[in-house]
This record gives sequence, C-alpha cells and structure tokens, in this order.
Amino acid sequence: MKVIRALRWLSMASVLSSLSPIVRADTPVNVPIPLGLPPLVIPASNRLTQEKIDLGRHLFMDRRLSHNNTLSCGMCHVPEQGFTSHELGAAVGMEGRSHRRNSPTMFNVGYQRSLFHDGREPHLEDQIWGPLLTKNEMDMPAIGYVVEKVRQLPEYKGMFEAAFNGPVTAERIGQAIASYERTLVSGNSRFDRWYYGGEKNALNATEQRGFQVFMGKGRCAACHSVGEKSALFTDHKFHNTGLGWERTMFPERTTYRVQLAPNVFVDVNAQHLTKSSEPPLPDVGRYEVTYNPKDSWAYKTPILRNVELTSPYMHDGSLRTLEEVVDFYDKGGIDNPEKSPLIVRLNLTPDEKSALVAFLKSLTGDNVAALERDARQAPENLPIPERDPSDTFMSQVNARRP
Repeated sequence: MKVIRALRWLSMASVLSSLSPIVRADTPVNVPIPLGLPPLVIPASNRLTQEKIDLGRHLFMDRRLSHNNTLSCGMCHVPEQGFTSHELGAAVGMEGRSHRRNSPTMFNVGYQRSLFHDGREPHLEDQIWGPLLTKNEMDMPAIGYVVEKVRQLPEYKGMFEAAFNGPVTAERIGQAIASYERTLVSGNSRFDRWYYGGEKNALNATEQRGFQVFMGKGRCAACHSVGEKSALFTDHKFHNTGLGWERTMFPERTTYRVQLAPNVFVDVNAQHLTKSSEPPLPDVGRYEVTYNPKDSWAYKTPILRNVELTSPYMHDGSLRTLEEVVDFYDKGGIDNPEKSPLIVRLNLTPDEKSALVAFLKSLTGDNVAALERDARQAPENLPIPERDPSDTFMSQVNARRP
C-alpha cells in the first residue's frame, strides 16, 4: 500500500508540474572564438545563456533607459558605425549635453581588463551604471529608479524571470547587458589568416610591409601588443601622448574645426563659439582615478581590431583618419612633462606611412556585418510610459498601505 501511495503522489506531482510554467534560465551559450583571439574569460557569477544575451541586447538598444526616453546605449555605440559614433569626436548626451571623450567601440569589450578611457571601472557587469546615472549621459536619477522603470515596462515581462529565475534587480540589469556585450567578439581578419592561419596571400605586399613597420620602426607594438598565438593589439596600460595635456593646458585657439554633417567641417572663429557654447571640459585622464601625478593625461591603449571602422580616434576623437593618427605618432606626439617615454619621433617615409595604414585596415574581422544585424534584432520604437515610474511606484505603495 505504501508503494501504491508513493506512486500516486509521484503521478500527482507530475500532473501539477505540467500545469505550472517551467521557467528556464540555463540555455548555455559558448561564444565561438575566431582565429587570432585568445580565450574569452566568462565570470563564474555570470555564465552566458541565450536568455541573458537576448535580454541584454534588448536593454542595450532601448531608449527608455535614459531619463527622457530618447537615448540608448546603441545611439553612442552605433552598430553600423563600429559600435562607436562616426559623426562626433566626443559623444553628446541627453538633451545635447557635452562629453569630454570619444565613444569607445564595443567590439571585443569582453577582453578589456578595465573600462572607460581612464580605466575607472574594473567590471563589465558594473560598467553600465556609469552612463546610466551620469548627468550628461543618460541622466537616470537613481539606481532604484532604473529598476522600477524596467520593472514597469510591459515588454520586459517574463524576460528577467526567463534569464535569472527572478525579477528585475540592479545586479541583473548589469549582468544581462554584460552578457550581450561579451558576444561582440570579432576576429579572423585577413591579418589573422595571414599571420596565425598561414594564408600567404591573405595580405598583399604593401600590407605585409606595413606590418613590418608596425612591429619595427613604427614602434606600434610597444603598446599594441602582438602575441605568438593571438593578438588584442593592446597592453591594457595607460599612456600620455600629449593630446590631453595640450587640450587642458593650452585650450585657447583662434579657430575651431566644427563638424556640420558627416565628413563636412568648417573652421569657425573662436570668438563666435565662446558666445554660443561652453568652454572645453577639463580632463586629466587616469589621474582622476589614481590621484597619482604620474598618471596625468594618460589614457588606455585601445584594442586596434576593426580600427578602420571606429573613427574618429584618440580619447577625445580629435583625429579623424588613420592617416592623421600615423602623422601624430610619427611626430612623437606632443611633448610634456609626463609624456610616455615610449612615444618618440619616428621619421617614417611617406611609403612607410601608407603601408602602415594599409596594414591597420587589414585588422577588420569577418563577422562585423553579422554583429550589426544581430544588434538590430532588438525591438525599436517601443511605447513611452505615460506616467513617471516613480509616481507609479508610489501609487502602488500607497494602495497597499492604509
């Protein structure tokens, strides 16, 4: 009889489980690592699943994550523009507010050891809260405000439960966005197929000569490292090239180059600009994180993969083309007391400069178009909440209390 009762309980439990929705958050994803890239380290506390990736993509492209519902992550890190923004040297935040720095590309961000140009954030899961809460970026009033807003948006109903087996929290918002960003892996460039894959004709003679300049006379590899089995083209360190120093210490100019439209620039008298715009914002680079004077105006070495697609260049977006970047380093940067000793005058010939630029253009991964299409899977033009989320929350709280 005891056996029969036990079987009956098992049968009943099976029926009840079939009537209850089964929430799964464990569809594992292994990001394929293309030729030329090292293994991607995934934190044990945030293993990749398809549910997290789908949720993170949705959040990354959702304009409603800004205070006035106009600005998404994907509007400064535009998928079709190398996950950066070609139109502006420095990003523009909510309601046109000024930024000090260029929008860094999101390609291969999962390999970064620190985040932002000054390296102030060590964890990809936490990085999103910088732009979300900063006044001149997405301007959300508070962490709890973001959580409540996302919780109330009907499009996210069930998505956090599917991804995390639980409701929306601040930690899970960061984990979801980081999960999506870790899928933006791009390699197997023509350089990789030539250098790591042994395809002798993957690079032409000019590009191969440019690589020799990169590794030798050009001294590029001193910071943009190339390994035996893989290359991220960065040393993950911070260097003072002189650009930040000059911009801060000598901001006075007679004219400024102003962009009117993509690739359309005019020189404007400085007196006209001072009447209609704010002065350049001070920026001391890595020093703002460490308070070490040796770090003054030092900025992180960027990953060079897909560099042809991620203009403009440098921490402030002040150099528009790769040719300008090569000219800048050929002159030895800009001298100042804390300039990196690795940056010296190079005396490259015109042919060496051209070959170097040609080589840099060979670093474009073979999956860029696929990553662009994948980003656009996120829904667009979603309805704007009719009521402020904090007011909705207070109404719900008041309704539950006498």
